[in-house]
Amino acid sequence: MSTAKETTTPSFDADVLTSKLPVLVDFWATWCGPCKMMAPVIDTIAETHKDTLVVYKVNVDTQPALAAQYQITAIPTLVVFKQGVVVDRFIGYSTLASLEESLKKHLA
Repeated sequence: MSTAKETTTPSFDADVLTSKLPVLVDFWATWCGPCKMMAPVIDTIAETHKDTLVVYKVNVDTQPALAAQYQITAIPTLVVFKQGVVVDRFIGYSTLASLEESLKKHLA
């Protein structure tokens, strides 16, 4: 079971855009190999930063409107939101150390 929560089009605004904490959204698909490799990294980030960061997953196959809205053209794509605004984006597989380093500036 993933530590990151699933969000959908109807709940996205409440889950992500109105969050008081920064939010990391993982846009992924079940058939995507790199997405499967990212899953434990995402879960570790969600657990490690549970007090300072909210982590959600969006399945691009079941939520195509969200994928289109945020111009997701490759997966996995990780998007960081702060106060409802996109502040960063990472495309492709990242190691835990690399993702942790990239997220530091958003968690300060």
